[in-house]
Amino acid sequence: MSTTADRRRIARSLPPLADADTTAIERFLDAAWAENGLSPAALTAYRSDLQGLARWLQARPSAPPLALAARSDLFDYLAMRSAAGYKPRSNARLLSTLHAFYAHAVRLRLRGDDPSALLQPPHLPRLLPKALSEAQVSALLESPDAGTPTGLRDRAMLELMYACGLRVSELVGLPGTAINLRQGVLRVTGKGGKDRLVPLGEESQHWLQRYLRESRPALLAGLRDTGIAQSLFVDGKGQAPTRQAFWALVKHHAAAAGIDPARVSPHGLRHSFATHLLNRGADLRALQMLLGHASLSTTQIYTLVAREHLKSLHARHHPRA
Repeated sequence: MSTTADRRRIARSLPPLADADTTAIERFLDAAWAENGLSPAALTAYRSDLQGLARWLQARPSAPPLALAARSDLFDYLAMRSAAGYKPRSNARLLSTLHAFYAHAVRLRLRGDDPSALLQPPHLPRLLPKALSEAQVSALLESPDAGTPTGLRDRAMLELMYACGLRVSELVGLPGTAINLRQGVLRVTGKGGKDRLVPLGEESQHWLQRYLRESRPALLAGLRDTGIAQSLFVDGKGQAPTRQAFWALVKHHAAAAGIDPARVSPHGLRHSFATHLLNRGADLRALQMLLGHASLSTTQIYTLVAREHLKSLHARHHPRA
């Protein structure tokens, strides 16, 4: 199986993107954004998938442009990726991108058929979300040094993420106007640009108030133009921390709390939020609204986690287990 370095070397050897393919991809992305309100991260993933296929097609003899690729071309590309060691989830995402792109081409009558229509996604194992225990979450939240501006900010971010079950992109993208401490609610813009209101707990409100009163002014002190600081959470430059930066700080605080960093991720806090609520009797429909899931089936996977938790409790404590 090829290594990541091998796959990168193959990608670098492909020809540059043709102008016609660039135009077709950007037109599709504009339509996808307008019709479905896709996030910048989703659009970037779509662009990367389509550019990879277009460059691979261009390297083949008598290659068609991206918009006119045949089913056999797509099949060969997927087979190449599988042989090169691309993970099934990566190929499944690619196939989803191709379905959307060629459906768009058919709607515009750029072609009469959808070459991706009969291609089946790879079988994906059903992975249960990895949640921390309540004790581990408490240790993680208490890890930052709240006596420093960045430590207090980190504490407020971790408290808010766990209290509201936020995605990392939702957390770092929060504007200052998203929070209403008087009413105790947070307005979150989730996938597809859909807004939802999530209640704030007392602990998260306490740390947010401290952050806004003590840490945020200190982080913005000395900046010439504080108008750039429209985000709720800021770094020393007055800008929102990136997703990568937040990922790194979660790992850092996990290690400081004595938790294996490999078991902790920003999304793991969202999983922990959902699992702990279900373990304490939360309604599945209410959890769906809090998480911002479009479909209840997405939320139902947490019932499997809760069921495993109950089995574990039964095995440990029942005299006949």
